[in-house]
Amino acid sequence: MISNEVIDEVLESLLFVSGDGLKISDIAEQMNTDKADIEKSIKRLKEKYGGKCGIHLITYNGKVQFRSNPAYVDVISLVLNPIKEKDLSNAALETIAIIAYRQPVTRLEIEQIRGSNSDYTIQLLLKHNLIEVVGRKDSVGKPLLFGTTEEFLKRFQIDSIDELPDYNELLESIKVLQADKDKETTAGLYSDYEIPEEKDEEADLPENEELPDYLKGEEVTKVE
Repeated sequence: MISNEVIDEVLESLLFVSGDGLKISDIAEQMNTDKADIEKSIKRLKEKYGGKCGIHLITYNGKVQFRSNPAYVDVISLVLNPIKEKDLSNAALETIAIIAYRQPVTRLEIEQIRGSNSDYTIQLLLKHNLIEVVGRKDSVGKPLLFGTTEEFLKRFQIDSIDELPDYNELLESIKVLQADKDKETTAGLYSDYEIPEEKDEEADLPENEELPDYLKGEEVTKVE
């Protein structure tokens, strides 16, 4: 039987080398130990890597991963990125919240809720890998449907969509992660992420909307 100390040390090594999130069930299987033992190890390591520690341990969607302490994100960005990535705008924050709670949702449906054009905000969220195309709606024109990604779960420390908090609480947690929530980014920075035009669902649109270049090669399924 593997001791708790060895499990903790091996898990630390695995997460450090991987860099990406690892499935807890896969770790248990490969280490030939119970999933419950791995979960207890994760709990111990969360106590070790927490607070003011530069590295934190997070869990999301059945996975576990090391990430930097959010408190130092500004300093890390300045050191690692010659040009700091632009912050999300208020419009993008509002849009990601709508998608999180209403997914799968079309651009037109997002705009009906927001009451304004959402082309740019969707481009921005795609750039940050917080949303993705999850299919097409079975309606006239077959518009693209958007949903949140695993990156969304990681950034906002949500284990699964089922654990979404109150709408207002989610919006506040999103805002906290932004260094300057009032700063607007320029659309030109994301010109490679063009969203195809979608007319009103009652309009006479093509039977199959053509995918933009950045989505070609991706598997897109139709959602009823």
